[in-house]
Amino acid sequence: MKTLVLSQDEVIGLLPINECIPVMRDALIALAAGKAHQPLRTIIRPPGAAGVMGLMPSYLTGEHAAFGLKAICVMPGNPAKGKDAHQGAVLLFSADSGELLAMMNASAITSIRTAAVSGVATDLLAREDAGSLAIIGAGVQARSHLAAMSAVRSIQRCRVASRNFEHARNFSEEMRQDFSFPIEPVDSVEKALQDADLIVTATSAAEPIVRREWISPGAHLNVVGACTPKTREVDSRTMAASTVFVDRRESTINEAGDYLIALHEGAIAPDHIRAELGEVLTGERPGRTSADEITLFKSLGIGVEDLTAAEYLYRKAKEVNAGTWVEF
Repeated sequence: MKTLVLSQDEVIGLLPINECIPVMRDALIALAAGKAHQPLRTIIRPPGAAGVMGLMPSYLTGEHAAFGLKAICVMPGNPAKGKDAHQGAVLLFSADSGELLAMMNASAITSIRTAAVSGVATDLLAREDAGSLAIIGAGVQARSHLAAMSAVRSIQRCRVASRNFEHARNFSEEMRQDFSFPIEPVDSVEKALQDADLIVTATSAAEPIVRREWISPGAHLNVVGACTPKTREVDSRTMAASTVFVDRRESTINEAGDYLIALHEGAIAPDHIRAELGEVLTGERPGRTSADEITLFKSLGIGVEDLTAAEYLYRKAKEVNAGTWVEF
């Protein structure tokens, strides 16, 4: 048989954010409906290594049944080298024979599907009139999230803050070409959050960069960057003041420092998570309940999101004859 290989540019070309958002909605509904098998990820942390490796398996039943595995290295030093911190591959396997159907660039899939899930969360949870966006971070995820936020809300302005102001300024100058609303670099997180009703944190921070007193009533937060039990981007008071939604509870209570540290400090109780996004999509649990409520989506990323994106890419590549097909 032939196996499909998709490069970073090919993934980006085949999976625009406005197409990926409904694909991720389907993935989250499938998870809530029990149609996906989703083990916890395995993280390999060799002593002295420059980064870690994550193994993220999953299985999807139904019409597009398949096995998936994302093998990805997270290398914190990469952005300083001009490279994405996430490097690896998403592998797609036949549910019938186990044959390798495709190998795809994981950096591109991770960037697009992560922002698309935040797009699903924002569409579900943010106020309809939300239009003042703050993005904390100026890397790969900041770029994809700007596109995702503008796909689900009418953005009126965006402020961007980064640990390095030059990065925020470069981001703003680059992205202004593609968006009609003002994109303004600012020199502090506090300034970025002033009057913001949509907030994205997409940083490599280990300690809180967002404080409760900076957040306006009725804001919606997508907390994306921290993905280990000992790192977080928002303080415990923010977690306590927010109604929290997640992609998957099991992942959150095992892996999310934003949740776990606030729990350890006694700021929140174990039942503080209102719902998984899929439960809101299916109507099993409520989303936002008032205009002044602060909603927070804690994003971790799960394997079924990568699998669903890869399966969609595989079908689309066959339809348009894209990618490289090799004997395997």
